[in-house]
Amino acid sequence: MKKMISALVVAGALLTLTGTASAHVTVWPKETTTSAYEKYTVRVPVEKDVNTTKVRLEFPANVKVSTVKPVPGWTYELEKDAEGRAKAVVWTAANGGIKQGEFMEFDFVGANPKEVGEGSLTWKASQTYADGSVVDWSGAKDSKTPASVTTLKQAAAGDSHGHGDEAAKEENKATEEAAHSEAGTAPEERPFTETTLPLILSGAALLLALASLFRKKA
Repeated sequence: MKKMISALVVAGALLTLTGTASAHVTVWPKETTTSAYEKYTVRVPVEKDVNTTKVRLEFPANVKVSTVKPVPGWTYELEKDAEGRAKAVVWTAANGGIKQGEFMEFDFVGANPKEVGEGSLTWKASQTYADGSVVDWSGAKDSKTPASVTTLKQAAAGDSHGHGDEAAKEENKATEEAAHSEAGTAPEERPFTETTLPLILSGAALLLALASLFRKKA
């Protein structure tokens, strides 16, 4: 009987620890590379029997964030420092928030640093409940309320998940289209090219020659 009770106590403790760990606010992916334009996802479960109504996430100082995906039923606001850099984002529920037994995910895109530095990105978060209580997920790895950490590795030469190259291509394309738009023509509508211009000039010369010939005959 004592062995059975001990086993039940241990099992209960393990279940409790598992439930607590799964209730942590975490940022995904757990591993990324330098210079990448990474899509990050903040996963917010509810550990109490009260709804979560607000989530605040601090960005690592060397990650630049400018794009946030809107979530139905939630508003968001970017907090900026004196230099205009986004230092945190706050999501606020416009309805009932996240209920017990549910979770929400919030997405944003961040430009990773070019250097590995300490080799990790630490995301400090706070979770506010409808009763006014706040849980700060900013502790050490082995604490009850740890901050989420993403491992940062050096990208291979010429590799930044392809996002940087794609962004540059899109920017160049947009610039070219804008320039032609100002001129009143799209790239595919340009009337003169290096191959068509000589043909037009040759045709004009031929018409002038024919016109001169007809005048002499007349």
